[in-house]
Amino acid sequence: MKAVAAVDLGATSGRVILGYVSHNELRMRHIARFPNQPVSLHEGTGHDGAPRSGLHWNILELYRSLTAGLASAVRDEPNIASIGVDSWAVDYALLRDGRMLGTPYHYRDERTAVGVQAVHSRMDAAELYGRNGLQHLPFNTLFQLAADRAAGTLELADQAMLIPDLIGYWLTGVAATEITNASTTGLLDPRSRTWDTALFTSLDLPAGLFPGLIEPGENLGTLLPSVAAEIGAPTSLAVSMVGSHDTASAIVAVPAADSDFAYISSGTWSLVGVETSSPVISPESLAANFTNEGGVDGRIRFLKNVSGLWLLSEAVRSWERSSGTPIELNALLAEAAAVSGPVSVFDAADDRFIPPGDMATRIAEWCTERGLAPPQSKAEVTRSILESLAAAYSATISTAEELANTRISTIHIVGGGSQNALLCQLTADRTGRTVLAGPVEATAIGNILVQARAAGILTGSIESMRSIVAAAFEPVRYTPGTR
Repeated sequence: MKAVAAVDLGATSGRVILGYVSHNELRMRHIARFPNQPVSLHEGTGHDGAPRSGLHWNILELYRSLTAGLASAVRDEPNIASIGVDSWAVDYALLRDGRMLGTPYHYRDERTAVGVQAVHSRMDAAELYGRNGLQHLPFNTLFQLAADRAAGTLELADQAMLIPDLIGYWLTGVAATEITNASTTGLLDPRSRTWDTALFTSLDLPAGLFPGLIEPGENLGTLLPSVAAEIGAPTSLAVSMVGSHDTASAIVAVPAADSDFAYISSGTWSLVGVETSSPVISPESLAANFTNEGGVDGRIRFLKNVSGLWLLSEAVRSWERSSGTPIELNALLAEAAAVSGPVSVFDAADDRFIPPGDMATRIAEWCTERGLAPPQSKAEVTRSILESLAAAYSATISTAEELANTRISTIHIVGGGSQNALLCQLTADRTGRTVLAGPVEATAIGNILVQARAAGILTGSIESMRSIVAAAFEPVRYTPGTR
């Protein structure tokens, strides 16, 4: 078996994982795990004269941590074939002459409202969707860029790089934009998989702002001498492009035997949808707020971003902060499973749940505004969150089935949420379909498999790679009504 190194950067943590691959076998070994905690910085005053804070990614600490992890990986496996990097979507750094101008904003920063207004003053939502096929989310890259333009910072930059492309640039010195992540910017034509230069112009954005496009499986470059020396690797070590949007990598690792499946990539966010061969762009998909994002091998991820376990993690964080006592999550989930009475189901997609904060209070306010009984105890709040997510999953999957004109018999839940047995069972109950949960590290697995195929360790289609996943990681089955 040959080894590759996957750098997987999530919204709350990052990891470096060694993947050992042969033509029919896959093993993984975790090398490093490190936190990804945003930083709030004072940024003068807003238009109302009040002090303003900006929420930023601590990208330098992330880079330091991942290179330290890669150094450990190289010490353990000096002959790794390549490195691949994936991360969350939409966020970017602005550069000038190859130097980063400031720390990248976090997509939960509240500056984006200005960008949404600026974009829609030039192009209405229907026309924009007809061009990019992208679900409206207030933090989509084009809205963030419009906010930068309004603040006067965009004119200082000559280039923008999405987060995994920035890491690749720092490792190799080569600037490129991987296409699955580019598809989340709102500036890519999903039909041709090319930059929509006319759209850049219409929105008064520099047409050459992002580097040229590159597909998963292509070689980005080899390590810079300084980086090679730092991690103890040869300068010939390649950085291979993978599905650098973490969901694109995760969907490669769905252990599906057939095509009649839906997926839920469950973590901080829940990405719920189906895989198609071409975009689904229609008045109906616009009304349903579905998105068309690029996948590996030219596939389309036709999906909807649904709020995820962020709701629960923020609720727990607030409870711990107010009490000063840590909460044991498994015990909390057991208490939630034991709740016998009904709990209110709320709209997990409401924009009030996007910023950090006290989710329990926000849920109570949402329920009170609609004459519903707010959940009272921590167990009831937890059960309300999970019931609401399962209800959102059910509605989204039914809509995806109709819009994509497909039949769904099985739902695959991958990612961290696949470990949440209560959420998986509630999803099976509300959808009336079999749920197969796992693997947990789907994103890293997809990253590893695409690298392995690029290195010639594997051959074949995504389906053949999925069969390897199914053999290596047996999913947990949840049947409706069996709890």
